[in-house]
Amino acid sequence: MDNKKVTVPLVVEKKLKGEKIVMVTAYDFWSAQVVDSAEVDIVLVGDSVGMVFSGYKNTLPVTLEEIIYHTKAVSRGVKNALIVADMPYGSFHLSIEESCKNCIKIIKETGAQAVKVEGARVDLIKSLIDIEIPVMGHLGLTPQSIHKLGGYKVQGKSEQEKEYIYKSAKKIEEAGAFSLVLECVPEDLAKDITQELNIPTIGIGAGKYCDGQVLVFHDILGCFEWAPKFVKKYTNLRKVAIEAIKNFSKEVKAGVFPE
Repeated sequence: MDNKKVTVPLVVEKKLKGEKIVMVTAYDFWSAQVVDSAEVDIVLVGDSVGMVFSGYKNTLPVTLEEIIYHTKAVSRGVKNALIVADMPYGSFHLSIEESCKNCIKIIKETGAQAVKVEGARVDLIKSLIDIEIPVMGHLGLTPQSIHKLGGYKVQGKSEQEKEYIYKSAKKIEEAGAFSLVLECVPEDLAKDITQELNIPTIGIGAGKYCDGQVLVFHDILGCFEWAPKFVKKYTNLRKVAIEAIKNFSKEVKAGVFPE
């Protein structure tokens, strides 16, 4: 990326050019500066903030106010990447009018340029496009539906599930979404959807054929002992941080710090 502000049209254009798209989550000013400096295309302020930042067991408790708070912080740290705010559980499960109001609030108050909406909510996506809010879709394993799905499981294993996800992807594109996250679906299904759609697909645990990939900031850096199977840790920041603080502690106890 050549220090040019990434926009929604530029993201769509990347698919047409055959260029892979990189999306990474961020939740505060520092992480936003880091990922933007690393020249990612999209910064997602994900509702995963509930788990990696607040320590919730899942994403369901995350509120609209929390997403607004974290997206504001991220916006202060990003210069070039496209910022997408995740709509948290309960913020878009209301009437179309109330759901649109919540999305407008996000855009007006945070500096985000788009919102992400889980599930095949075609009518809502159409309504958001009508009021000039770009939408990123999300199918497959939708974390806000974990109680319905029975946990964090691969989706689209059966022919019936595959057909539903495939048709839903087409509907989301037709509704006007500019991109689609495919999470934890079989690689062959992700490939078929990617080849069929004119909008880019962004995979997470969906194989190599998607137009782009997304990972959680903390997973990439190895901030936690556990990570999903599809995650690749590019460093072990947890170990580095523990060692650094241990050394500080030793020096304080030994009277070495401050010199």
